Amino acid sequence: MFLEISQIKKHYGEGESRVEVLKGIDIGIEKGEICVLLGASGSGKSTLLNIIGGIDSADSGYISINGEKTKDMNEKKLTLYRRKHLGYIFQMYNLIPNLNIKENVEIGAYLSDNPLDTDEILKTLGLYEHRHKLPNQLSGGQQQRTAIGRAIVKNPDILLCDEPTGALDYNTSKEILKLIEEINHKYGNTVVMVTHNDAIKNMADRVVKMRDGVVRKNYVNKTKIPAVELDW
Repeated sequence: MFLEISQIKKHYGEGESRVEVLKGIDIGIEKGEICVLLGASGSGKSTLLNIIGGIDSADSGYISINGEKTKDMNEKKLTLYRRKHLGYIFQMYNLIPNLNIKENVEIGAYLSDNPLDTDEILKTLGLYEHRHKLPNQLSGGQQQRTAIGRAIVKNPDILLCDEPTGALDYNTSKEILKLIEEINHKYGNTVVMVTHNDAIKNMADRVVKMRDGVVRKNYVNKTKIPAVELDW
């Protein structure tokens, strides 16, 4: 199992305000799979994604990626580990406003021992002709493409996507999902995507439905359809 999530528990607050956000999550994800974590707001899916990404820590349990357990790492090792293995795509693009599009993508390349070619990524994402523009000169969809470029140029083993289409309209959302799918096919990254949009599960290899901090369903999608055919 490439990505093993074992007995992950997490709470916030203490005393009467204590909330159990994750109540013992067990999920296994194979290399190269697109896994969609589906659930309403407050189901714990983004917290789980942050724990997989080493942004947050669990109270108990462990995350193992290719046999390496993140809880056994000190802060320095964890930082190197995130840098080497993980790419992040958030709902907010978090681009650097005074750097152009190519420079924003290149930031990801600097963090990697084995980066992909920046110009090739820009061409794949349809951004090559915009490479000298600043983020505020682009549409929301183009800015999200730039954020995807920054994440994948590192050539990460795992791409973590937190509501990557949350701020986008229907057509742009489908474009972004199609790009994530293409990147998965082209580079073989394992994709873990958090969403509350039920339709997106249809493009996934594995679907994990969460509610109130527990996994309600975890199944392999036998009737996977291309992102371009999604409808909601």
